[in-house]
This record gives sequence, structure tokens and C-alpha cells, in this order.
Amino acid sequence: MTKKQLEESVEYLKKKGFDSPEIGIVLGTGLGQLVGEIEGAIEAHYNHIPYFPLATVEFHSGKLIYGTIANKKVVVMQGRFHLYEGYDFLDITYPIRVMRLLGIQKLFVSNAAGAINLDYKKGDMMLIEDHINLQGGSPLAFKNVAEFGDRFVDMAEPYDLEMRNKLESIAAKNGISLRKGVYASVVGPQLETKAEYRMLKILGADAVGMSTVPEVIVANHLRLPIVAVSVLTDECDPDNLQPVNIQEIIEIAGNTEPKMIQLFKELIQEI
Repeated sequence: MTKKQLEESVEYLKKKGFDSPEIGIVLGTGLGQLVGEIEGAIEAHYNHIPYFPLATVEFHSGKLIYGTIANKKVVVMQGRFHLYEGYDFLDITYPIRVMRLLGIQKLFVSNAAGAINLDYKKGDMMLIEDHINLQGGSPLAFKNVAEFGDRFVDMAEPYDLEMRNKLESIAAKNGISLRKGVYASVVGPQLETKAEYRMLKILGADAVGMSTVPEVIVANHLRLPIVAVSVLTDECDPDNLQPVNIQEIIEIAGNTEPKMIQLFKELIQEI
């Protein structure tokens, strides 16, 4: 990755009409309905943006969408990248760097995750307060990282406290249940074994997924405030473990998403 590559990506998007977005949004697996809320949408497919990776997962659409939500300019990633697709950390986080250069001041992230905390149920939403990186690497571990920001990035509070508090207030005001907890990010794509679920619980994870952490690390590298919400799509009880149905996960994510959209829209209005 070079600064010149990032500049070419940004230049392409500016020519398409991506004009100074304020907020970036990353949509997770099964969470694509938010694009229906975008007014005056301009789309750029990943395969047309210089140096962008291509999305390979069938339920990720693979495009960047610019427009307005609640009278604020947004740029939305419909389809993200994962280690399990064969991408590296620089690929996965490249779009975050592009969105920051386009002008975003805040980043919202969503994902679908499994509930390790057995008090949490399918269809719940969880505000991520902290995370555990179990992906075996870092998007900042490359030779010329110092050209893009500090090499050693503080992660004492990786998720923006002000936006978290606002989301909690919005949820309470609307009678929406919003759990809080620690998200563990693993490589995948295989689901966890019973022993691995037990390990994650011991480590202090409330939910587990295969994304988000690389993007959060890079957002912190770019001094970009971030808030993240998991939609919990399955319950990871090692003593009563059922085979996972991916279609059911997508369905649960889709059914819960309207509440997440409401939270995100009201947060956009407030910041």
C-alpha cells in the first residue's frame, strides 16, 4: 500500500461525486437494509475503484455508496473483506483509509456475531465496549506504517465513549434492548468447536465473530472515532451446541437490522 494508491482511489471517488462525507458506515453479514435509507445515492462498485479488493462472500454486495442519511453526508460500505476470504490485513482495512481521506469524521461498524455470554440471545444487539484480537496479526504490522501514522497506537479505549453513551441513551429512549460487551475476532471461516467456545468464555468474550477488529485498529491509527454494534445471530452454548445454519444467521440478522438502523439514524442526527 502506498499513499499514491490511496490518492488514486480517493480521486476516482471524488470524480464520481463522493463529496466530503461526514460519517462512514461498514455493514456486516446480512446487514444491508441500511442502504435503503440513503437519499441521493451514488454507487461505486469495488471492482471499479482503483486498488480496492473485491468482495467474494455471496451475501456481501461489494460497493461503496454515497448519499445522505438524516441530512448528513455518509459513505457506506455494502460488503466488507475478511481474512477467511484470503485477504490480508492491508486489503481488509484499505477502505477505512480511503473513507478517512474522503473526509469522514466518525465511523460506524456493524457485524453479525455469536453469543458467548449465555445471558444474551439470538436477535439481541450488543454494543462493543472492547475487543480481543485472535486473528494472529495486525493491520499496522508493515514496514512503512510510519508514513501513515504512529507505529505504536494506544488502544486503552478503542471504541468512542461519547458515541457509545449516545447509543445507549437512544436505545433506552426507544425501548430497544442493547447489550454491552467484549467482542472476540477470530480468523474463520469454520465455526468454533465446543472447546474453543469454552476458551473464549474464559478469556472474557461476550460475542465472537470474524471481522471488525482490523477496521477498529486502523480507525484508531487514523484517530477516527468509532462505534460498533454486533447483531447476535446464534447462541454458542458448548453444552448444548447445535449445528449452525448460515441461512438462519442471515435471516436473524435481517430481522434485527431495523432496530440497528433506528439506532444508527438517530445517532447520525445527534452528532
